[in-house]
Amino acid sequence: MRTIIQILLAIVALGLVYFIYRGIQDPIEFDKAKEARYEATVERLKDIRKAQLAYKNVHGRFTGSWDTLIHFVKYDSVRNIRKIGELTDSMIEAGLTERRAMREGLIIRDTIKESVLESVFGGSYNAEDLKYVPVPDTVAEFKMAANVITTGSGIKVPVFEAKAHNNTVLRGLDRQYIINLNEQSRLNEKYPGLKVGSLTEAVNNAGNWE
Repeated sequence: MRTIIQILLAIVALGLVYFIYRGIQDPIEFDKAKEARYEATVERLKDIRKAQLAYKNVHGRFTGSWDTLIHFVKYDSVRNIRKIGELTDSMIEAGLTERRAMREGLIIRDTIKESVLESVFGGSYNAEDLKYVPVPDTVAEFKMAANVITTGSGIKVPVFEAKAHNNTVLRGLDRQYIINLNEQSRLNEKYPGLKVGSLTEAVNNAGNWE
């Protein structure tokens, strides 16, 4: 009987050790997975921002359409200034302005058209990936919209927003930890996920991770 009790106590002790270990290890593993997904999602949101800013430079506004933005990145172009040469101290001392130096062929300033894909993303980027949240083993799209807001001084400002909720970014991870993370964001009056831009205020296209 005594031997049986000792065996049972040993099993209970091992069980307690396991639960203590998991209680320590589980949040560490969750945070590690969360940070990896957050990092990948932030990089994608930065790409969306670059594409939107290029679109606005051409069209004067942002777009809330994925089809429009992706088509723009794949097939449209932006204007860039090709600069060859700079005003030297001796040119300035001689009374030359940049415009006069250009007329005399001493420096070159040309406006050239370059594809958005090449200019913004280096040419090898898959524009179709822009709309997808980089979550393993699932297909989920960022929510994106555009708007024009009026500031307190009466100035109309084009804005856009792209975002992904924690429930999407962290899909497949421990559900209770996700619930806790969302509740923490709610208490802090913050968006429970990652986003860039805002539809209600001018934030200079900043991300909520910055």
